[in-house]
This record gives sequence, C-alpha cells and structure tokens, in this order.
Amino acid sequence: MKRNKRRRPRPLRFLIFLLLTFFLTFSLSGGLNIFLPRTWQGIGDFLPKLSYQPPAGRSDTEYSQISTLDRLSRLVFLRRAVNARVARDDYVPFAKLSPDLIHAVVAVEDRRFYEHHGIDMEGIGSELSGATVLVTGGGGSIGSELCRQLARYAIRCLIIFDIYENNAYEIQQELLRDFPELKKSMKVLIGSVRDEERVDWIFKTYRPDFVFHAAAHKHVPLMEESPCEAVKNNIFGTLNVAKAAEKYGAKRFLLISTDKAVNPTSVMGASKRVCEMIIQSMNRRCENTDFVAVRFGNVLGSNGSVIPLFKKQIEKGGPVTVTHHDIIRYFMTIPEAVSLILQAGAYAKGGEIFVLDMGEPVKIDHLARRMIRLSGYEPDVDIKIVYTGLRPGEKLYEELLMSEEGMRKTPNRMIYIGNPIEFDEENFIEELEQLRVTENSDFAEIRAKLREVVPTYTG
Repeated sequence: MKRNKRRRPRPLRFLIFLLLTFFLTFSLSGGLNIFLPRTWQGIGDFLPKLSYQPPAGRSDTEYSQISTLDRLSRLVFLRRAVNARVARDDYVPFAKLSPDLIHAVVAVEDRRFYEHHGIDMEGIGSELSGATVLVTGGGGSIGSELCRQLARYAIRCLIIFDIYENNAYEIQQELLRDFPELKKSMKVLIGSVRDEERVDWIFKTYRPDFVFHAAAHKHVPLMEESPCEAVKNNIFGTLNVAKAAEKYGAKRFLLISTDKAVNPTSVMGASKRVCEMIIQSMNRRCENTDFVAVRFGNVLGSNGSVIPLFKKQIEKGGPVTVTHHDIIRYFMTIPEAVSLILQAGAYAKGGEIFVLDMGEPVKIDHLARRMIRLSGYEPDVDIKIVYTGLRPGEKLYEELLMSEEGMRKTPNRMIYIGNPIEFDEENFIEELEQLRVTENSDFAEIRAKLREVVPTYTG
C-alpha cells in the first residue's frame, strides 16, 4: 500500500488561522474593534469601543508623565492595520475619523482620565446640582466641551452665549441629540461680550450661579494685526461679564486663560494677562462672588491648532510648514483640559490663578514628522517640511508661571495655584480707563499702553 503523504498546510489557510487567533485573543482581552463605522463622527463614539490599561511596568502616575508625542507614536500599528483591511463599504480607515486622527489617538489612551487623575465628579456634581450655568464663547473649542461636560450634571439651566451663530447652533443640536432632557433647560443666546447692555440683560434675566468665561480672541498673529479687537473683546469683554457677575450675585466667575499671558510677547497674551489682573482685582473688592482663572497651554484639535493644519497639508501632499526648528509647545486634549477646569473651579476660594500640569513640552518639528509618518509617508522624502520663521508675537517656548508666582499644590496633582503677584489696584483701574480711550487709536499707541498695564509685556 502506498503511504499517505502528509499534507502541508496551505499558506492562505494558515494565515487565516493566525489572524483569527490574533483577533479572538485580542477581543477577549478587551482590545480594539479594528473596523470603525462610517457613521461615527468623532472620538465620543470611538472611546467606548476601547479598553486601556497602562503599559506593563508603569504605574498610572508614571504613565501620565509620558509626553503626548510618545503616546501618539504608540498607535501607528492601528492606522496601518485599519488601512490594510477596508473591504466593506460601511467601514472607513481610522485616518479618516472626524475631527482628526491625532485628537482621537491621544483621547484613546486618556479614556480613564477621570479615574486616574483624581477628578472628583461627585464633588463637582454636588456643587453644580440645581445651578444655572453660563458659558460665554459656548460654541468654541473649549466652550463647547464645557457645555458637553456640564450637561452630564444635574444643573437647572445651561446658558450658551456666543457671537457666532453657526457654532452656537451646532453645539445646541448636538446637546439636544445627546441630552434630550436639556430641551427645556438650555438657552442658546447670540450676542457679544463687548455689548454691556446685552450682557447685563442676560444676567438680569437668568441670574447665573456659575460663569465660565471662554469667549476671547485667541489667534496670536491675527491679534497682532488687529490689537484694538483684542483689547475690546478680551479685556473689556471680560470686564463687562465680570461686573455683571458681581452685580447680579453669581457665586463664581471662572476665566479661561492661557500660558501666553506669562511674560507675553504678543498682544493676545498681554490682553489675557490684563484679564487675569481684572479677575484678581474684582475678587479683592467683591464679597459675594469668587473670581478665579485657569491657565493652560495648547489643546489638541482646537480651532487654529497646528494639528488640523498639518493634517490638511499632509492630505494635499505637503509641504508641512513649521515656523521654527526648535519651537516647542505644551499640549493637552480638550476633554482633559475641561475636566481639570471644572475640578479647579470646585477648589476655588477666590482670587486664585490655577495652572494645569501640561506634562512634557512637544517639539513641533517632531510632531510634524510623527504626523507625516502616521499618515504613511516619509518626512523630507514624500512630504517636505518647510521652516517659515516665527510669526509676529510668537515665542519659541511658552511658560506656565511667572518667576514671581511660585507654585502651590492642590489635592489634584494635575492642578497647581500660582501665588498672586501684587499690583497697585487703583493705578490699574486708572490704566484700564486710559486703555479704553486708546482702544481705537494707532496700533503703536495701543501696544505702548499695554506695556504700561503689563510690565512683563515685551511686544
């Protein structure tokens, strides 16, 4: 009899067996769902599909200190795996997720942020329960996320105030879809914080308990070209809202500030430093309202951020433009920053400038190169990087604290308090009035007056 030859496994069957084993093991261990539905519009739907544990050998504390840039590179395999398996019409590559790839990648690993970073959701909820909350600039990047997170708490009324009707409409529709119970308890109002009468009417009508002031012009080069608008909107818009908060007895006014307010070289940064000074001055003379500020750096995916810009440039085949080879910035995801803002507010006693721990700074040149590689290209080979020079008002690096401020800890290791810098309040009020007179003057005169109000301004 002939001996049966041993059959060799077919390569295709063997490959399928390995793939099935891999995906089964990965799924049972709480891994990623590789295919992503086309109907998912952002990371909000993506995150529930993920299960994350800190890398082996690292504690949560150690992991939180890993730079954003390092975390971005960890999921290169995900993009490649997804792009290699796009066979069905109802699924799309991870790289095409909206709003943008990098925001989603970072948010994936920050899924358990609330647990690992000491966010006291019960404490925040207890404070906000039954309250009326006003968010100025509620349609912007930070403002809209504030509205999303505030909607999770049992607040009595959410007031969204924004000058841009399209942004306000978008967040309104999103919240009505995700939180239908807000239909009767949400007000979306159009107007400008510059309009003192409009602001007064809103406070008189709705009597907000808590005010989150996110409305501001934030684009550094544009404000260099229009310094009068930064003064009108950022400084006197803040003053209008703060005075109304005091007049109508709001419990707390929280200013969204920026690291660009520290030793500012730009009009935008100087204007935000004046806003911080307004808050500290108001707090000293107001008994019923706590005025505080929260200062932090760049947020991923915000309007005007480099990441959406780089993504568009990569999609067009380059070049990717970086202002300077050595420029660095701090980055944080928008949900992460907003959750810390709410937590800082819960710690507020009045007069504090809270400073968020932004982790390690990111070199923008490295970020551009990582994004090019994440998109499947080689920097300077497939897609060129062009250095365009620092823009007006731009610094090589940002600072979160002035040297005189020092640093105090809070119960949350991601939130610190800068010690207030003393200044002559009476003189400050006089200088504000002089600044108001010159807000429509020659740009050089506006900058000169800003230097008088903010001695650390070098623009």
